[in-house]
Amino acid sequence: MEFKQVTLGAKKNIALIAHDNKKQDMVAWCKEHKAELLNHNLYATGTTGMIIEQDTGLPIKKLISGPLGGDQQVGALITQGEVDVLIFFWDPFEPMPHDPDVKALLRIAAVWNIPIACNHISADFLIASPLFNSPSPRTVPDYAAYLAKRAVSL
Repeated sequence: MEFKQVTLGAKKNIALIAHDNKKQDMVAWCKEHKAELLNHNLYATGTTGMIIEQDTGLPIKKLISGPLGGDQQVGALITQGEVDVLIFFWDPFEPMPHDPDVKALLRIAAVWNIPIACNHISADFLIASPLFNSPSPRTVPDYAAYLAKRAVSL
């Protein structure tokens, strides 16, 4: 695969996802960091977004509910370069049917080289980074270069 450098802006597009048993933890985290989060664009899967918005007043672009494909919607936004940070409070004790969704989303986030926080403390570390509110370079797959190279070799 070919790669290229892009620059994340100071204002990030942040996806917020939380399993049922982690939604109140996500709300608490958003309340703690409301001032910082107001400087960014926030996306969330349906129910999580509704709860965060109601309990914090933060403006959230709500996607569809996770079980209906919201996790995949976030994954698509990541591949389109529209999500810069993923904060996904997943519950490792959730029943096994959620495992493929978690693995798929974390894989896409890793492929596209975006920061991921999976629990309260890792989200604290992420938001405390000086890079959180400033432009920062990131290496991402260059799919256009990959296709061009394949076309030449065919």
